Amino acid sequence: MLEISTFLSRLITTSGLSGYEAPIRKTIEAAWQPLVDELGTSRLGSLQGLRRGHRADPNSQPPSLLLAAHMDAIGMMATGLSDGFIRITEIGGLDPRVLPGQQVMVHGRQDLPGVIVQPAPHLLPDKVRDQTIPMEYLFVDTGLLPQEVERLVRVGDLVSFSQPPLKLGDEFLVGHSLDNRASVTALTHCLELLQSRQITWDVWAVATTQEEETLGGALTSAYQLRPAIAVAIDVTFGSSPGSPAHRTFPLGKGITLGWGANIHPAVHKMFKSLADRLEIPYQLEAMPRHSGTDAHAMQIAAEGIPTMVVSIPLRYMHTPVEMVSLKDIQRAGRMLAEFAASLDLTSLEKLNWED
Repeated sequence: MLEISTFLSRLITTSGLSGYEAPIRKTIEAAWQPLVDELGTSRLGSLQGLRRGHRADPNSQPPSLLLAAHMDAIGMMATGLSDGFIRITEIGGLDPRVLPGQQVMVHGRQDLPGVIVQPAPHLLPDKVRDQTIPMEYLFVDTGLLPQEVERLVRVGDLVSFSQPPLKLGDEFLVGHSLDNRASVTALTHCLELLQSRQITWDVWAVATTQEEETLGGALTSAYQLRPAIAVAIDVTFGSSPGSPAHRTFPLGKGITLGWGANIHPAVHKMFKSLADRLEIPYQLEAMPRHSGTDAHAMQIAAEGIPTMVVSIPLRYMHTPVEMVSLKDIQRAGRMLAEFAASLDLTSLEKLNWED
């Protein structure tokens, strides 16, 4: 049985920045290998695992469900070297306010530990001294001599956060890259639960690439696999002191079910009815425009795919100290498994757009 905390800790200590997901893909592939019937990689690097549905007629082709969780993470890239220090830029959306003092790993000719630093305040230009320090004034110090840095590091090398995971109490895990390795863990839990269930539809589990930058992994996999329904599993904003109550959700109190332009009304209704029946705690999350998830890309693939968003509340998003409830991850995995098992050959008849 999947030990969620241990597996998730392994995922967030494996590199895999947006557009450069090969290391994390190998880790997920090893976990999914015994849980699916087929496993492959898309042309854009997304991992695609197929769990076949039951076929009364071996020549029949049942509908398919696509469950997508992006495996890429935010991070940095080297843009230049200056006297042994490494200049950086962002990959995937970073807040410069949280960067100074963070531990990182520079993925050069060999992995180099380092720390993000800035000049002392009294050495900075007056125009930036009393505000958030722009990334142009930040750099990575590896402690190596300039000639060693020039030998080992090139422009374009990746820089990832390297703080170890921190378990808080029995329920919470803190670390970087929980967006969206938490959802990859939920999807893995779903695949494990389906081992003891007979399903009618084929189920594609996809760990998508490039969500933080292009949504390209989800768009191309949805186009290639042409599912009857697609579900994006992602994280959403967790509540904390000072956060707006109408835009955030408490940790440990359940998942969220998206509602808005990227959500197909009939699929939303199926999820909501199932969660009510199974007493899986959830809240409705308004997504009136772009959901900010892979659902935005999957919905418009080919001639259009009925799409849903299931989210896990996460505090301190896009920082090195994201926090998630392990219980919510487990609930998300169960919700996905129960939905996959609930689909039968009559389910397609319900996929009509409703106001």
